[in-house]
Amino acid sequence: MTKKIFRSVLLAAAVVLLASVVLIMGALYDYFTAVQKNQVRDELTLAAGAVETGGTAYLQALADENCRLTLVGADGTVLYDSDKNADTLENHASRAEIRDALATGYGESVRTSATLLERTIYCAKRLSDGNVLRISVSHATVPSLVVGMLQPICIVLAAAMILSAVLAKRVSKKIVEPMNTLDLEHPLDNNVYDELSPLLTHIEMQRRQIDEQVTELRRRQNEFSSVVRNMKEGLVLLDKKGTILSVNAAAADFLSTDENCLGDDFLAVDRTHEIDSAIRDAFANGHSELRIERDGKVYELNISRITAEGSTVGAALLIVDVTDKVFAESRRREFTANVSHELKTPLQSILGSAELLENGLVKPEDVPQFVGRIRAEAQRLVALIEDIIRLSRLDEHGEMPSEDVDLYTLAKAEIAALSPLAEQKRVAVTLGGAPVVVRGVPQLLREILSNLCTNAVKYNVEGGSVTVTVRDTGKVAVLTVADTGIGIPKEAQSRVFERFYRVDKSHSRETGGTGLGLSIVKHAVEYMGGSVTLASAPGKGSTFTVILPKEK
Repeated sequence: MTKKIFRSVLLAAAVVLLASVVLIMGALYDYFTAVQKNQVRDELTLAAGAVETGGTAYLQALADENCRLTLVGADGTVLYDSDKNADTLENHASRAEIRDALATGYGESVRTSATLLERTIYCAKRLSDGNVLRISVSHATVPSLVVGMLQPICIVLAAAMILSAVLAKRVSKKIVEPMNTLDLEHPLDNNVYDELSPLLTHIEMQRRQIDEQVTELRRRQNEFSSVVRNMKEGLVLLDKKGTILSVNAAAADFLSTDENCLGDDFLAVDRTHEIDSAIRDAFANGHSELRIERDGKVYELNISRITAEGSTVGAALLIVDVTDKVFAESRRREFTANVSHELKTPLQSILGSAELLENGLVKPEDVPQFVGRIRAEAQRLVALIEDIIRLSRLDEHGEMPSEDVDLYTLAKAEIAALSPLAEQKRVAVTLGGAPVVVRGVPQLLREILSNLCTNAVKYNVEGGSVTVTVRDTGKVAVLTVADTGIGIPKEAQSRVFERFYRVDKSHSRETGGTGLGLSIVKHAVEYMGGSVTLASAPGKGSTFTVILPKEK
């Protein structure tokens, strides 16, 4: 900046200086030319008077080395010339000043030499005898003067240029110094010359706009970082060379690394061939997907190419844990198959019995037995469908109205409703504990108690017992259903809450179970924010413990 100002000032000074010299010399030249013309006219008047009085003899006396006298006849013949032999000179009738003098009595002209270094002024006057007296004076032209004064002019110009350079340097320094010391953080607080004020105002406006943009960018970056950091899904950003630009905690866990791997090559962090191939495919085709198992979990990788202005700048890897989804899909397929099987079995029994009755293949005395079988299978089918509907509603996670329910009173009512079955099985059912109010769904609480108590009676031994206990432990209510039944093998205890799982399928059919009761219990308890556990041993009975929050 300083050099540019210095050169500009120096160039301007040089141009002004040269222009001044040229203009001054031109003005002086015009002035001295005008003065010289006036002198020549005066001398011509004096010389003409002398010639009129004393004749041509006075011409030689008037001759001067600074001027030239010429006497020309009326026909243009040179009669006398102070510098040259008159006989050797050509006719002057065609000369402008002679022609004008013959015509009007006076004439003048200015002619420049062929070399442009000399200029001559001619003044002519007609005498009374018809002849013309001419005086001419020569002087140097501007180029001649310049050539003659070249050395002093160069010296003056050099001195002027040196002075201009010094001044230019000082001026440029003075101009630039305030700009070099500007406080750009607070432009309007600078003490500078007025010419810089508009610039500083504009800088202040730009600074505020930049600050606002930077603040907005930081806010968005913080939002993005917060979202990425708290994502359950893993996110990895790569540049076009495969270098890791960003990785969140979930992705770092998947890659068995930490978030300090930024700048590393992805292949150096994870050498899985399938992932590397998927990344290459995404760079080539724009998108790729991959499902991979790792550490007992199933992950789905969605890889997308990132482009900007038509060129590839990187790729984004979204890593989603789909273990629950895959497990749910597997359970759904298994559930669908089990539902089909469970519905098919009673329907086939009903159809078989109905066909025998329809075709008259049943003895009259056996008809009630077949009708009873049809009725039993139909009841089993209805119970199965009702349980499936209950589970479907729980799976939908729809809103169910909650209210305050006394769990002890509800258990007492369920035990009373179960008394006919208990008497039939000769199983003693007792209730212990104290009233406990919980915030829950009454229908779900009934189904929990009904399923647990019914199973405890059905799968009990003859003469056994069932103990139902309701306790208040402060923040939670604890419901315990313990029986002295056949018990559950240890290897089956982790699966009893699965849909359609039966420890003893033959015994379940005899008791009319659908295989969905404990699954309904588990889902109902979890819907209300509780948990259910099992403790059992073959031949020693089973104890189901349900923990429910008192406030939902």
